[in-house]
Amino acid sequence: MMNARFDRTSHRPLALAAGSLALAFLMATAPASAQQRDPAYAAARAAGQVGEKTDGYLGFPSAPSADVRHMADDINIKRKAVYAEKAQANSATVEEYAFTAGCLAISRTVPGERYQAPDGSWQTRTAAAPLRDNRCP
Repeated sequence: MMNARFDRTSHRPLALAAGSLALAFLMATAPASAQQRDPAYAAARAAGQVGEKTDGYLGFPSAPSADVRHMADDINIKRKAVYAEKAQANSATVEEYAFTAGCLAISRTVPGERYQAPDGSWQTRTAAAPLRDNRCP
């Protein structure tokens, strides 16, 4: 006889995998178009003033100007809204979904851009693959 109790955690890897695919599609199209629409974001990213964090949000490798902080905070608010929506649709927590997004965003950095390594240090992407958390998909 099957246990009638629903074990939410047994479906979590599948939900996160499905969410990763949806997020990969969004990130493949959204960031490029967002950078094209917002030259300030592209400039801050290229200058290393903002970078991708392991938690799925933008961070600051060094103390930002007020304008850069405001721009990154605005992007992070928008990211959190997307993460919350996608997490709910995929039976995951916002934090789990954001972590997966962070893994994907870090993997998509290009040489010269900054990202947060698993130990919390800020790295500059080289031609080599970025350092990523071993839990990343």
